[in-house]
Amino acid sequence: MVIKYLDGLGLLFYCLLIFWLSSQASLPAPMWFAHQDKLYHAGCYFILGLLLWRYLGHWQQTPIIRALLAVFLGSLYGVSDEWHQAFVPGRSSSVVDWLADSAGVSMAVFWLFKLSN
Repeated sequence: MVIKYLDGLGLLFYCLLIFWLSSQASLPAPMWFAHQDKLYHAGCYFILGLLLWRYLGHWQQTPIIRALLAVFLGSLYGVSDEWHQAFVPGRSSSVVDWLADSAGVSMAVFWLFKLSN
């Protein structure tokens, strides 16, 4: 029971971290090649996918439903994050960034789904 709440808090705090990072006018990340930010998006949302998979496991034991829910919720959070960035001075909203977010969540969930079978 305690683990369920800790997993939920971990997921909540990670979502808040993403929100806070998205609220910054710019991030001091080194850019060594074009479109490197897409890797940052995918990596950040890969972690979100891991956290979603773990948290949803407390509610849904069927792996395919758990996987679909995790991808849907992670992708939905990516949409809300891009929408939020549209209102932050110095930031922009991008469908390609959302696709990178969704790819990151999907890769994590696919990997965990394969491990669970």
